[in-house]
Amino acid sequence: MPNSSSVSEFLLLAFADTRELQLLHFGLFLGIYLAALLGNGLILTTVACDHRLHTPMYFFLLNLALLDLGCISTTVPKAMANSLWDTRAISYQGCAAQVFFFVFLSGAEYSFLTIMAYDRYVAICKPLHYGSLLDSRACAKMAAAAWGSGFLNAVLHTANTFSLPLCQGNAVDQFFCEIPQILKLSCSDAYLREVGALVFSVNLGFGCFVFIVLSYVQIFRAVLRIPSQQGRHKAFSTCLPHLAVVSLFLSTVVFAHLKPPSISSTSLDLVVAVLYSVVPPAVNPLIYSMRNQKLKDALRKLMP
Repeated sequence: MPNSSSVSEFLLLAFADTRELQLLHFGLFLGIYLAALLGNGLILTTVACDHRLHTPMYFFLLNLALLDLGCISTTVPKAMANSLWDTRAISYQGCAAQVFFFVFLSGAEYSFLTIMAYDRYVAICKPLHYGSLLDSRACAKMAAAAWGSGFLNAVLHTANTFSLPLCQGNAVDQFFCEIPQILKLSCSDAYLREVGALVFSVNLGFGCFVFIVLSYVQIFRAVLRIPSQQGRHKAFSTCLPHLAVVSLFLSTVVFAHLKPPSISSTSLDLVVAVLYSVVPPAVNPLIYSMRNQKLKDALRKLMP
């Protein structure tokens, strides 16, 4: 049986067997990818160029857009290339790079979503202290912590996963290199170290989730105490896009990795992976711009 030293490439899961469906998949992913590039690129350009958007909320949104671009660029181009050229292969080094960057960028994105919950909490519950609690130095430190934690998390998981001996072939049952699918190829009991690292990361992620929930409990209590309906509507409108993005991110990730084995299948795993790795980076810019008048106005100025 092959081990990690003899595996020079992995075989990713194909979306379709017929040439027509492969080209359809290529066209579909190309459309989604271009939409993500356009949407996130517009947010990056708008926030960078409009001085009125140089505030903590939009600084964190800029980082989120950059991470979304990185996430979708880690998985989709290779899947499109494989469909276009009718191949399933990805090199061992390419697979390790996919795992590293996907874990790095998605972990950092979750950290930024947690920070953005704190930003909304301070803006609504402690508005008089907003300037001191979220000054430029504090924002830079939080951003560095988010990027740094994602990087360290990715190093830990990539090193653990690709140090395992592989005894179950080289066929990955997913359209990109995903840690749970690679663990299925490892020798029995050899994967327990990486499982321990995954449990540690899940606990950290759950801590972030509790922080987000508690922040929003305080936010909703504060908003409901606002006497005017217009004031409540304005406060809610600044929180709903973030809440929608968090809900989309967490619901798809949780379902992907905690769904009951009885309903698990290769086709369902493929669809769920697309939902949590491809759809959010394309949809997030739309969610953030729909109810944000300042961002809409800045976009109109950018495109006369």
